Amino acid sequence: MSSPDSSCRSVISSMKRIVVKVGTSSLTYDNGKMNLRFMDHLVRQLSDLKNRGFQVILVTSGAIGIGFPELGFKEKPTYLPYKQASAAVGQGLLMNIYEHLFREYGHVVGQLLFTKGDAVNSKRYLHMHGTLLSLLELGAIPIINENDAVTADEIKIGDNDTLSAIVASIAEADLLIILSDIEGLYDSDPRKNKNARLIHQVPVFSRDIFRMAGGAGSSQGTGGMYTKIQAAEICVHSGIDMVIAKSTLPEVLERIMDGEDVGTWFKGENVHPQLKKRDIIIGTAVKGKIFVDEGCRSAILNKGSSLLPVGILGTEGNFAEGDTVAVFCGSDEVARGITHYSRGDIDLIKGLHTEQLKGALGAEPPYDTVIHRDNLLVMK
Repeated sequence: MSSPDSSCRSVISSMKRIVVKVGTSSLTYDNGKMNLRFMDHLVRQLSDLKNRGFQVILVTSGAIGIGFPELGFKEKPTYLPYKQASAAVGQGLLMNIYEHLFREYGHVVGQLLFTKGDAVNSKRYLHMHGTLLSLLELGAIPIINENDAVTADEIKIGDNDTLSAIVASIAEADLLIILSDIEGLYDSDPRKNKNARLIHQVPVFSRDIFRMAGGAGSSQGTGGMYTKIQAAEICVHSGIDMVIAKSTLPEVLERIMDGEDVGTWFKGENVHPQLKKRDIIIGTAVKGKIFVDEGCRSAILNKGSSLLPVGILGTEGNFAEGDTVAVFCGSDEVARGITHYSRGDIDLIKGLHTEQLKGALGAEPPYDTVIHRDNLLVMK
């Protein structure tokens, strides 16, 4: 973390492709009705950025939050089929308003509904990537939401924060802007500590940042600051900058893109992740854990080493060869990677040197490494 330096943010104005995520609490009033004044303010800013030459993608929440009052509910239902029914009703209402407003400002929109699981399937990823880039090339503004009406296991806290980061990664965006009901990341909860300090810049991401984040937000939405930090982690490791800012600030998007010191800016790493690392970065496919000793931890973090059997202490979960696993040293996550061995085989070879593997497995080992360094994403 660092103190404000507006000169650092000047790079934002030169970015080309932007993903903007807006939450339910910004789109609706407490009674679940749409906040049309805010939606017009949002669409006008996005349209103007498009007119300036930026490529714009909108990730929107709000389908369930807008749909449940229309079905006679006083508050968001907890029964899953009612949530899905609310999403089915609310999605149509939401897109109708967006389509009308964007047309008023001279722009065409295209709707996409998908889930986080789509991003870790190589074929579906390529189709989504192609559709997004085609819409942008043809001058349309993609509007994306999760398919909450049919996807049971995706309706959970913070999914659209994470979804927006996944969309940014799929679209190879330069910047993700998450608009929220809070100004950014604070060093403590501003609702409980009046002296909480807004953190303007996070030049190097650390998992210690998660300790600053709280729980879920409003009754209409599904996200909190913690999920926004999860989104920042995905973006940073994908080489994408991210800004969290308050949605109700006047001209907030224009000010961010002009380089003003608004909200909290997370600087993306200078990386170009390979497609095979997408499962690791997104983290939706983690099947288990491998626990390592301090020597192995140091070799991975400081020397860029592969994960070798000799440094493994134990395992957890049910995973097979080719699955994504998390590597832990004690309670700290060190890395994520794609394993060459199943949990059963790792339990046979843990703590062993390379020349001992054949004896433990009863056959020539297919790999000297449990996870090769090319398939490891270090979690600093």
